[in-house]
Amino acid sequence: MKNRPLAVSLGDPAGIGPEIVFKAWSALRHTGPSFVVVGDLRQVAAGSAGTAGLVRQVSAADDANRVFSQAVPVIDIPLLEPVVAGNPSSRAAKAVIAWIETAVGLALSGAVGGVVTAPIAKESLYGAGFPFPGHTEFLGELTLAHRYDGARGPIMMLAAPGLRVSLVTVHKPLAEVPASLSVEKIVNAGLVTAQALRRDFGIERPRLAVAGLNPHAGENGTIGREEVQIVGPAVRALRDLGVAATGPSPADSLFHEAARAKYDAVLCLYHDQALIPVKMLDFWGGVNITLGLPIVRTSPDHGTAFDIAGRGLARADSMIAAIRMAKEIADRRL
Repeated sequence: MKNRPLAVSLGDPAGIGPEIVFKAWSALRHTGPSFVVVGDLRQVAAGSAGTAGLVRQVSAADDANRVFSQAVPVIDIPLLEPVVAGNPSSRAAKAVIAWIETAVGLALSGAVGGVVTAPIAKESLYGAGFPFPGHTEFLGELTLAHRYDGARGPIMMLAAPGLRVSLVTVHKPLAEVPASLSVEKIVNAGLVTAQALRRDFGIERPRLAVAGLNPHAGENGTIGREEVQIVGPAVRALRDLGVAATGPSPADSLFHEAARAKYDAVLCLYHDQALIPVKMLDFWGGVNITLGLPIVRTSPDHGTAFDIAGRGLARADSMIAAIRMAKEIADRRL
């Protein structure tokens, strides 16, 4: 059913989530894709810059399409106490977690086509005992018991016009990255990425470039041995498994325009290796996609921006792009 709405979890209510959700609705209300917000009704209204009449509670996801052109549809799961924009608190953590769980449940049931998550503040969640490094890992746990055909994630991908990057390690301190790498982890990330390029992006024969870890991709072991011992064998294993993989390649020459014409995605080994080129290309409009799950999930490629929350300054470009991409992927999966 191509007319299913998406579910948007509100994220940290003290951040810019309520504002960018409302601004995304304002931009999409007449064209779609339609979505239903899972969050606190009062916080969504607070993000509407005083136009609370344009926010409406609904009882189920299928009500979203009916009201979407007139008001932001909200499945109301209230906060236990009010939240002030720009002042995060772990007291909101239970509601934030419930919003994510509910949105994922709607997607697993088929009531919505996919999930778009507004930014969370991991520190606030950690204060309430949240055991996951971030959204990506939590979504993997929430969907673990559900059937999924193919290589299993979660694997984080960032996408901007002209560039897609997937990550082998995500929120690891840089000092811990080398010990966190293995042939198996790189191969799995490569298989999940190639599968997603076919299934979710419609690329029949995906080409995957694999970045090296060290300067100059190690120069045959003279500047580090990871490429010789781990990355190179992983690339060969991917090719043996039918993936058109190349590398390990020096990361400093992988992202210019001519290089980007030679692949469909880059497999990066750590966080900043992937995120810096994406944000240089499109700081405002990048999208975070979780690959290898039985549900569609995207999010804006930015954080909670507590410093500008509640001031009407937040840009919704990335949220709008995330909503549109979630819809495109959901339609391809039908």
